[in-house]
Amino acid sequence: MSTPGGPIRLTEEVATALAEGRPVVALESTIISHGMPYPDNVAMALEVEGIVRENGAVPATIAVLHGVPRAGLTAEDLELLASDPTVGKVSVRDLPLAIAQEAHGATTVAATMRLAALAGIDVFVTGGLGGVHQGASESFDISADLTELAATPVTVVCAGVKSILDIGLTLEVLETNGVPVMVMGSYDFPAFYSRESGFSAPSRVESADEVATAMAAARRLGLSSGLVVANPIPVEDEIPAAEIDAVIARALNDLDERGISGKDVTPYLLGRIVELTDGASLTANIALVRHNARLGSAIAVAHAAADR
Repeated sequence: MSTPGGPIRLTEEVATALAEGRPVVALESTIISHGMPYPDNVAMALEVEGIVRENGAVPATIAVLHGVPRAGLTAEDLELLASDPTVGKVSVRDLPLAIAQEAHGATTVAATMRLAALAGIDVFVTGGLGGVHQGASESFDISADLTELAATPVTVVCAGVKSILDIGLTLEVLETNGVPVMVMGSYDFPAFYSRESGFSAPSRVESADEVATAMAAARRLGLSSGLVVANPIPVEDEIPAAEIDAVIARALNDLDERGISGKDVTPYLLGRIVELTDGASLTANIALVRHNARLGSAIAVAHAAADR
């Protein structure tokens, strides 16, 4: 584990928890600034932080504010991220310039992993992973999330790979990069809004304790990669694959017609899918983030207990 804090500004709550070896859960901020509309986004952020606390861990939402990397935010900070249109989407490559320009930045999965590791936080909860985009054989559009997972030893709890991506190729890249991928309680790899993607789980686990044991084993082996824990959306909240696939196909067609590319692709597609599903995808997104926060907190608690 890194020295708590390092180049990251920590709240007193987060700094104390890390110094005492208590469980801390990192949370990303791109989902707040670029993944949901206002005011649903700030309500979700506050609720998820509350879920983490209720389940025995300390939340550390990560972002760059006024050019300062932060782990742990106030309610006012969350409101800024949720409502200020100048907040940029910051991946690892964008961090140096965001800091130099004293800008506000909402961190992607990749940037959140990097900053969490620097702060000494081992568990990170998000909605869905980035990955290989549809048509990547021509566009070469592959998320930096996959590169970071190969290099940064943080356990990422998610609802699988975002449904808008090429899930099969994403799993292949994760395998090539030596990233352990576990699915909680299922032999099927989940697809964000849906419990099944049509691809088999690389491995299955049954409990937070089992994940914590795998984390400890990875540390003993000196693995430099992160671990992925894919947590299927609850049955009552999922949108069946047959239903959401048609919506995604239409959203991808609209994307092509508008010529949108680069870092604008994912925010556009997620927003368009909310429109096309009359808000059902937003409801599912919030439900799966809640579900992941409960599991991530349990993993952090088990991991901290094993370290004592």
